[in-house]
Amino acid sequence: MVPHSGGCHCGRVRFEVIAPARLTVADCNCSICSKSGYLHLVVPKSRFRLLQGEEFLTTYTFNTKVAKHFFCSVCGVKSFYVPRSHPDGYSVNARCLDAGTVEELLIKPFNGREWEKQYPEGRGVLPD
Repeated sequence: MVPHSGGCHCGRVRFEVIAPARLTVADCNCSICSKSGYLHLVVPKSRFRLLQGEEFLTTYTFNTKVAKHFFCSVCGVKSFYVPRSHPDGYSVNARCLDAGTVEELLIKPFNGREWEKQYPEGRGVLPD
């Protein structure tokens, strides 16, 4: 496990996430993820830390209103959010990580269009 830093485009929102140097991320085909090109790195809340920019975050919810999509109110980038599948964790957009700490990025497709089939119990299991 290594610390990865990242943030939004304008740099006002910055975060740190503890994750392996070799990352496996999900490329979801749901409406919001496919339109934004989001690559999910899901971690428990204990491995995520917002470093700065909370005052620049705006929240968007839709459908079930469980997921909390946080966007920078200045540049519009969603660098992380609380996903419906893991409401006790965060999904970090791997595309928003700074260069230098990711040794490998394995991208796996995820069928978010049929979310209920992927998570019949309503939620996923967080990595250790």
